[in-house]
Amino acid sequence: MQNRELIEKINKLKKGKNAIVLAHTYQNIEIDEVADFSGDSLYLSRQAANTDADIIVFAGVYFMAETAKILSPNKTVLLPNLSAGCAMADKINAKQLRDFKTQHPGVPVVCYVNSTAEVKAESDVCCTSANAVNVVKSLNSKEVLFVPDQHLGSYVESQLDGVKVITYSGFCPVHHAITPQDIINKKNLYPDAKVMVHPECSVEVTKLADFVGSTTAIIKAVKESVSKEFIIVTEKGVVQRLERDCPDKKFVLINEKAICDTMKLLHLEDILNSLQNNHFEIDVNPQIAAKALKSIDRMISINA
Repeated sequence: MQNRELIEKINKLKKGKNAIVLAHTYQNIEIDEVADFSGDSLYLSRQAANTDADIIVFAGVYFMAETAKILSPNKTVLLPNLSAGCAMADKINAKQLRDFKTQHPGVPVVCYVNSTAEVKAESDVCCTSANAVNVVKSLNSKEVLFVPDQHLGSYVESQLDGVKVITYSGFCPVHHAITPQDIINKKNLYPDAKVMVHPECSVEVTKLADFVGSTTAIIKAVKESVSKEFIIVTEKGVVQRLERDCPDKKFVLINEKAICDTMKLLHLEDILNSLQNNHFEIDVNPQIAAKALKSIDRMISINA
């Protein structure tokens, strides 16, 4: 079946079932053709909660669909491929977090949204890569536990005076593999290019950046910049969307390994199958969901 036919079938089913499709920025770019909203994970979940859709098809990974369900408990949330997981989220579970807290009694826990519902439920407040610094700052604590991303936690600490951020040992394999030498190599080839880095990279990498920010922030900064060349230090999907949206500018992916394999599992055929067969419905234990919602709501109130 050709893409155009798939798109038409999906759009017809969406209308008939009162469904919406959410597409994360790292998805195969073809998914944007049927997406009602595209962007980062928390933005997508909040958009879904604000619509009157009965069904949410989340083109992303498992923890994102969980978050959508937490924010939209009365809606059906579908993840088209159950194999679409997140290596970073899998680095820690609820028991491991409880053990981590036992080692540091009384220290508040900040949890990156790239985590499971059970980990969010064990945390005091969530954060995104865009608001992590503000969330940690708002706690007015000299020490903070940060899970699961050691690199984002270390970046936050580098931006705040007098705050010790004790990080868990998790990381995103895609961003963890990017090295300072990768930046140097690309700058040698493109000396005039601005280096745009996601804070899931190591602090050694972020120190070489012209701009550090979330995927959404990187895209916004590029579009507003007068510069014409950019080295994009995050997942390949960001480059693909920038090339589509800014044809007058040149974009260089930091390296060809900067691809999240699980994010690329979904295709238009999977979206169609999900809508046709209600595959695969995501549920979250109500008690866990209620606790996780508190940590999400606290973050939202900080950034209101």
